[in-house]
Amino acid sequence: MLASASLYAAIDLGSNSFHMLVVREVAGSIQTLTRIKRKVRLAAGLSQENVLSQEAMERGWQCLRLFSERLQDIPPAQIRVVATATLRLAVNASEFISRAQEILGCPVQVISGEEEARLIYQGVAHTTGGSDQRLVVDIGGASTELVTGTGAQATSLFSLSMGCVTWLERFFTDRNLGQENFDAAEKAARDVLRPVADELRHHGWQVCVGASGTVQALQEIMMAQGMDERITLPKLQQLKQRAIQCGRLEELEIEGLTLERTLVFPSGLAILIAIFTEMNIQSMTLAGGALREGLVYGMLHLTVDQDIRRRTLRNIQRRFIIDTDQAKRVSTLATQFASAVANEWDLDAYSIEILQVASELHEIGLSIEFKQAPLHAAWLVRNLDLPGFTPAQKKLLATLLLNQTNPVDLSSLHQQNAVPPRVAEHLCRLLRLAIIFASRRRDDLLPKIDISAKGEALTLVLPHGWLESHPLGAEVIEQESQWQSYVHWPLELK
Repeated sequence: MLASASLYAAIDLGSNSFHMLVVREVAGSIQTLTRIKRKVRLAAGLSQENVLSQEAMERGWQCLRLFSERLQDIPPAQIRVVATATLRLAVNASEFISRAQEILGCPVQVISGEEEARLIYQGVAHTTGGSDQRLVVDIGGASTELVTGTGAQATSLFSLSMGCVTWLERFFTDRNLGQENFDAAEKAARDVLRPVADELRHHGWQVCVGASGTVQALQEIMMAQGMDERITLPKLQQLKQRAIQCGRLEELEIEGLTLERTLVFPSGLAILIAIFTEMNIQSMTLAGGALREGLVYGMLHLTVDQDIRRRTLRNIQRRFIIDTDQAKRVSTLATQFASAVANEWDLDAYSIEILQVASELHEIGLSIEFKQAPLHAAWLVRNLDLPGFTPAQKKLLATLLLNQTNPVDLSSLHQQNAVPPRVAEHLCRLLRLAIIFASRRRDDLLPKIDISAKGEALTLVLPHGWLESHPLGAEVIEQESQWQSYVHWPLELK
């Protein structure tokens, strides 16, 4: 039975949805036990006089009755409940909050827009990999938060009065998805953004991440349609044109867009297009966490790890008893190979980092059994919670581990969308070779290998007499040469 002392809960009473996250603290990180989300659309019940309707309040209270059952197992000091934009605005918010506190049995705090932005940033900083100089965008139901920061420290915090529910009511209330509706919604969003844009740009960012339901929906659409995971302005414009073609909200149908998200998708899309345009954002990816994770990590008083992916790798290696010396050996050799052919094969730092991670996890499948270890490794990586890695990165890692030995499944390398298919092929080839040459599990037995590439042809120059003195190694590398030739990967040994 789980000790309740290790359980924590965070509840976010948002303007569109109410969310509950229940976690267990494990080795300085969190393990998710429960996620519950209910579409309440509180903001839709707010009148022009900022009075929250009885119907909207009842929807909210009904949701909290569900949440309260799960909270009974958790110490009150380890529960945090916050309310955001709609309950900041509602003149009768105290009526809703009083009843909510009775239902939940714990305090409900209405947080300021700036505090909401700070908590969102903390949630992103604790869970999202990549450069630590970032711009975070979170489009909620009634407010949008934009935050710049480096590492754990936010440098500018803004909470703007626009959201996917309020913009739905203002610009798509007739359910018409015409160009004029989008134009009006985007113009209004840009007007809201303009006063804060200069300060955000002044602080700058190397990566942009989105932490909202709108960005989550976009990610699901792109994955369903086989696109890469990077959200760009041309992709957003393409989706807008698709929505316009559908004509009306009731007719909106986009592959990968869930029915639950359809109602507020066009309004959220219009706000995001305005943010991309006004802030001149080149690309955006989905954050690993947001407000609720910020609340949980705040209760745990855990510092932000500067390299979240490295922390995740350490935890996984420890959990599955991976031979870390061998993992490092294969990673070092794969990196040497990649550096030697990087210019010819256009391997950038991002691709090489993915290769290193795959190398360090390649033996994870042995924790289940040897015979189908690559299959087990792929399944584990695809399904494990890996903070710092995006869904597309997990899929690429799983694909590389699936193809670490034996015949190559070329189609799987082409179905991932984290890197171009040709890059995935190159990473696969280098990983397979590094595993082969490090198989003796001793640093002093690693041969000195010169590797070069010309087009797709890969040439390995081995020490004189190595093949003759290592008959098993020679047999393995000859088999590998055949397997690579089956998928038209030329491999020459000298």
